[in-house]
Amino acid sequence: MAKVRLADIAEKVGVSQVTVHNALSGNKGVSLELREKIQQVADELGYQSQARQKKQLQYQEEPKKIGVLIAENYLAEYTTYYWKIYQELALNATEKRCFTIVEVLTREMEKKNLAMPQFIMDKSIDGMIIIGEIDRKYIARVKESTEVPIVYLDFYDKDLAKDAVVTDNFYGMYLMTELVFAHGLEQIGFVGSIYATSSIMDRYCGFCKSMMEHRKAIQPEWILEDRDEKGKIVIELPKRLPQAFVCNCDYVAGILIHKLWERGIRVPEDISVVGFDNYLASGVSGYGYPFGDVKITTYEVNTKMMTKVALNKVLKRIKNPGYSPNLEVVSGHIVMKKTVKRRVV
Repeated sequence: MAKVRLADIAEKVGVSQVTVHNALSGNKGVSLELREKIQQVADELGYQSQARQKKQLQYQEEPKKIGVLIAENYLAEYTTYYWKIYQELALNATEKRCFTIVEVLTREMEKKNLAMPQFIMDKSIDGMIIIGEIDRKYIARVKESTEVPIVYLDFYDKDLAKDAVVTDNFYGMYLMTELVFAHGLEQIGFVGSIYATSSIMDRYCGFCKSMMEHRKAIQPEWILEDRDEKGKIVIELPKRLPQAFVCNCDYVAGILIHKLWERGIRVPEDISVVGFDNYLASGVSGYGYPFGDVKITTYEVNTKMMTKVALNKVLKRIKNPGYSPNLEVVSGHIVMKKTVKRRVV
């Protein structure tokens, strides 16, 4: 059977090929009545557009299996930020007709025996996404153990993890610090263990840029560690406090707020606090502190777009092994809530 062309449809309807193309492509400039007539004739002749052919080919392809690895220290008894990211990734994968297989990287696997995830040992995946920052030695071991394409989500390393998707940690925290300055607050501290992850370090650098632009000295006593070596959140308040704290994430900001309340310090009446992520798991308690409905002014990370970009990256790498790895930065936006108050002079 001969292939149906646009010219065949145009001849039968009595219009130009351009009109047929616009009608079948959904472009403007064609009336609804004419568009329906052209579509009817196209269906009668058995015409298949390139878009329809491409969609059919996608459904004929074998669904891809994507392994997802999340480190144990990013998970807890409640729904964590990274688990939320995985859920969005799994939803996007379903829309792309992919399967996700999630495994947890235990501390023993990561730090001691360098054991590989089961899906790598079984060779049961076509590609892999690692969520969050993990040990560089373990990354090197993973790359030695599998040839499947790997994309890193919310983590980047110029040598080991080049094909990555991250939020705009630097500029996002710069904007949050600028927001604090815009409210007349000039004595500002930072809460976050700077060397714990690359994301916290980038956010601290954004904080530093804002402080430097305002010619404000960074006070060492107001740069607070927020976790111990095992990742447990531990915050010690200094005796002398600033006018505001910029926190590396909302979870830490929530715990800081409760620490301040324990000392009889009100937020934002006495001290303003801002966070990052726009995520606090509902109904959870942070090391004895019930967060409740703390409305933290924050920078919302566009996790939905990040997961879409990461999935598209790994699928491109599966189809085209020569695809060059690169870093993609996804911007977020400020969300004003109730933990910042303008200073009255």
